[in-house]
Amino acid sequence: MYELTDVRARAHRAPFTVPLLDEPIGQRTFVTCRIETDGGLTGFGLTGQFLPHAVVAALTEHITPLLRGVDIRDTEAVHARVAKALNQRNQTGVISSAMSALDIAMWDAAGKGAGRTIAQLLGGHRDRAAAYVTFGFPQYDRDQLVEAARLQVRSGVGRLKMVVAVHPDGWREDANRIRAVRAAVGDDVELAIDANYLFSPTEALLLCRAVEDCGIVWFEEPLHGNDVRAMADLRRRTNIPLSAGQMDGHLLRLREFVDAQAVDIIQPNVCYCGGYTEARRVGHLAQAFSLPIANGGGWPHFNMHLIAGLRGGWRVEFHLGMQQVGEQIFPDAPRPKDDEIVLPDAPGLGMTVDTDFLDATVLTT
Repeated sequence: MYELTDVRARAHRAPFTVPLLDEPIGQRTFVTCRIETDGGLTGFGLTGQFLPHAVVAALTEHITPLLRGVDIRDTEAVHARVAKALNQRNQTGVISSAMSALDIAMWDAAGKGAGRTIAQLLGGHRDRAAAYVTFGFPQYDRDQLVEAARLQVRSGVGRLKMVVAVHPDGWREDANRIRAVRAAVGDDVELAIDANYLFSPTEALLLCRAVEDCGIVWFEEPLHGNDVRAMADLRRRTNIPLSAGQMDGHLLRLREFVDAQAVDIIQPNVCYCGGYTEARRVGHLAQAFSLPIANGGGWPHFNMHLIAGLRGGWRVEFHLGMQQVGEQIFPDAPRPKDDEIVLPDAPGLGMTVDTDFLDATVLTT
């Protein structure tokens, strides 16, 4: 019933829009993976935007031949087999992305077979998770950014995140934008910032010093390349909590942040780090060091199971653009209410895939 018989993977691209702007601000590229077992169970998984055609090839031409006939519930054995054959040195990138999509699909199918949600299979800590909204995009000017923040607060959102490190005027304008948002939403709204690893250590430190009185909940991926040594140094020099890890592809890389005391919050993303199997390892590592895990990198409809299922799960990111794409993939996906997402109680991922949308967004070579 649980033996893997078929794996299908495709690359997709879909535009997304955000409030206050009429035109789409970007295209979201992603890879989907569908599996089937000898008992007719099916599972669905997804990974993000990098090298999509290479990820499809890795899944269909290299990984699938290794795994036909394996029991999809034996996820540790599956990861061990792929690592030995294709990734002996724990390189991240294509293999991590491919295994993320496949692993999610295996957990989805296993959950359906067991009649349990993935969150329950992971440990069942809760059936819900705290949510936050990434609203503050670089396409907004300062006035639009403030209005976008007010729009979210008026709708009942109490946790916000905005992007920094992309303005042509540098960290000084980022500081102005942060202060404008804080003044607009008041002190009771949580506010996080995300540099998407684009600052130098000096720029990040200057921004931290400029906004340390703004009550920033965390500064996400402040530095180029997630430089662990430099992040540890920055953490010693600021009172703003630091976070990182959303696109790092395995436990050992994320362990480096913990060993170096470089972060206050670990951010495994199941769509990049190797799926639920690897993210669960990271979650247990975080538990051992009393660190929370908070989803970064989007794809909330997959990561909400991790955050709800494990002790130490803290926040799920509802990035407005990626939430929009996710709700097109899953038309019955739940939405946050009162800063909380309640997971569906159907087994596996618990949501219905819109195959018409996926067919319409296939990315050709």
